[in-house]
Amino acid sequence: MDLDLDPTIENPDTGPTAAEIPPETPPRRIGIEAEALDREQTTLERMRLPRAALRRFALLGGLYVATVAGISLLLDGGTDSLPFVPIVVLVAFVFETTDSAAGMGFGTGIAPLLFVLGYGPLEIVPVLLLSETLTGIVAGAVHHNVDNVTFSVRPLNDETKLLALLVGVGSVAVLGSVILTYFTLGLSDVVIESYVSILVVTMGVVGILRAKLRTRIEYRPHRLFAFALLAGVNKGIGGGGYGPVVTLGQILSGVYEKSAVAITTLAEGIVSIVGAFAFFLLVFQGVPVDLHLLPSILAGGFFAAIIAPYGVRVVPNAVWRYLIPIYAFAIGVLGLALGLEV
Repeated sequence: MDLDLDPTIENPDTGPTAAEIPPETPPRRIGIEAEALDREQTTLERMRLPRAALRRFALLGGLYVATVAGISLLLDGGTDSLPFVPIVVLVAFVFETTDSAAGMGFGTGIAPLLFVLGYGPLEIVPVLLLSETLTGIVAGAVHHNVDNVTFSVRPLNDETKLLALLVGVGSVAVLGSVILTYFTLGLSDVVIESYVSILVVTMGVVGILRAKLRTRIEYRPHRLFAFALLAGVNKGIGGGGYGPVVTLGQILSGVYEKSAVAITTLAEGIVSIVGAFAFFLLVFQGVPVDLHLLPSILAGGFFAAIIAPYGVRVVPNAVWRYLIPIYAFAIGVLGLALGLEV
């Protein structure tokens, strides 16, 4: 696909114009289709979807209804009173929307609110792990469906290679850091939370400065290996920090903003399978785990995972260039101020 970098396009949505990009800068490798869509179509034009994409949305809508209803009936055991908690449905929708649109923030926002509402760790953590697995995979598929990212196995493209790198390195780092932290180092929660928050704040500041400079960064896969390793360690030692580090790490390594969000969303969904596996081990060991929040979390989160990627497609990339690092900076500051996991 040839990318039109005509500098005469009025108000391009992608950051630097063709005239602002040095001639020796290599062409973009990840996000070519998404950038072309931004440059060649207006916001109103991007709101229109091809019929094939609309059919897939309809199928996902049916899957959403079937999944939520099925899990509700399975956990409730009857049809008299479906186990939905309206406030939980609402907060799950809000924070999964931000997570699927900016690549971060679901666990950061919803977990503290659920604690405030009186729910315990064994009611919250397993449910969030299971829901993040499903919503991450769904949102990643929708991002692909609306052209925020293009995954291809035959031929194997750079987006798919990057996804495999983030998932593989992230999963190994999660397992290794869990063992190292809880069986060897014994780091305190305060140290872990402060470290992750400071890291996210720093990356947010760098991301904001990079956006203001209006530069295109050459794609550097070796940087992404380091960011994937760092993000996996963060998730393993503290349960958070994966989304912000992977999203901003991609952007700072030359990945187009919209595609970075899409790849992070799918990668985190797949990496969460590791956490879900740990949850099943708890069940087999006889640890009492309560899943009654799962229908409510899925009712809000699954729906958000379907519609948020469409918002990413429609909203100009210039917005995401600033919103993503500013949002990361904000949740890092909140993590430091309130002791939240990011």
